[in-house]
Amino acid sequence: MNVKKIWVQMGLILALGACKAQMLQDSQVRETYVGEGWGNNSVNTVIFRRNALTTFEDTQFTAYYDPSGHVVLAKRELGDEHWETHQTKYTGNVKDAHNTISIAVDGAGYLHVSWDHHDNPLRYAKSKAPLGLELGPKEPMTGVEEEKVTYPEFHALPNGDLLFFYRSGASGQGNLVMNRYDVEQQSWIQLHDKLIDGEGQRNAYWQAFVDKAGTVHLSWVWRETWDVSTNHDLAYARSTDGGQSWERSNGDKYQLPITNSTAEYAWNIPQKSNLINQTAMYADENSQPYIVTYWEENGVTQYQVVYQDGQEWKKANTGFRNTSFQLGGGGTKRIPISRPQILVEENGSDKSLFILFRDEERGNKVSLAYTSALEDNGFWEVMDLTQYGVGQWEPNYDIELWKEKKQLHVFVQEVQQVDSEGLAQEMNTAVKVIELNP
Repeated sequence: MNVKKIWVQMGLILALGACKAQMLQDSQVRETYVGEGWGNNSVNTVIFRRNALTTFEDTQFTAYYDPSGHVVLAKRELGDEHWETHQTKYTGNVKDAHNTISIAVDGAGYLHVSWDHHDNPLRYAKSKAPLGLELGPKEPMTGVEEEKVTYPEFHALPNGDLLFFYRSGASGQGNLVMNRYDVEQQSWIQLHDKLIDGEGQRNAYWQAFVDKAGTVHLSWVWRETWDVSTNHDLAYARSTDGGQSWERSNGDKYQLPITNSTAEYAWNIPQKSNLINQTAMYADENSQPYIVTYWEENGVTQYQVVYQDGQEWKKANTGFRNTSFQLGGGGTKRIPISRPQILVEENGSDKSLFILFRDEERGNKVSLAYTSALEDNGFWEVMDLTQYGVGQWEPNYDIELWKEKKQLHVFVQEVQQVDSEGLAQEMNTAVKVIELNP
């Protein structure tokens, strides 16, 4: 069978009203097997994949590199235990964990795929048919600023158009480029060749989110050099017109491009604070943003939530970790904790926050933390979604499915990451999707 059902005593608290919560003791975690993936580094599981897993209507898609380095696409109907897989003709340099596969589905049902990037020319193709797994030829998007592409990310807009973010340039001296796909014209245009300008001195490591109203949220840390220890500060911008114009959280318009001196800072964080780059964000039904990251505070590296309450920026320290470590150097790092994902669930005026992560303190399992008292810097309940370790996995979940149906589906593969682009040996492992079904 391609499915393994595990019943776990979780103690997962879900907010159900203003003053009450219900303890769900027998929540079900269902695992479905997709295929065998390359696991000698973290290329299939790094957090800046947007997306590793996505749903269009009732069809869910995923993508991964197999042990031969080929791009594999897969799909299923929601609720089905069986995945249909297709090994494409395209391959990537899987020995470099930067070279991820990102996917999205446009409003007409076509699958868009970008893969194998670390300061090299754009690799992009889309499916030959709606809901299809067979890709057409590799093609340009706009032909502009497509020679040194890194960190490709797709984001879906409510009208069926797509956004595509990527870095043009190198670590420490790159710019954020932004394209938009018109689903009716079936063509790309470049909105910005320098949405965020590093001015040849630094670059932005960003995370983005499109909320249900269509507001595009963007946050980032600056890095001064190739060295991760030079990450600093957390900045923010948003767009209410699909990425064309940008503003601060108070509505004041940015003059583009955004630079170090003109950015709005959600939180000031000095260099050498163990501040990680490229984490995640979410926005609630009022388009208020929540940014999750980690840095060292009071001698412990903790997950931190920086958020806007409509009037000012605030911060909540989760406080459930006990140890610290030092970030420094270049390349993909072997880090004791994963970068986190954040999810928000609302029920009237009640709000619940979830952080999806992996931590050596918990045996490198897939873990979920929860609070309904963020503004009071409240207690976080933490539980494990797996009973086994997943190595240096980082979380990717089906963002569109969570936004539409509040169903949590997570891309999971056990991987090993040797520090600074090193490789493990013979680590071909199962690609799975975990579903949390209360």
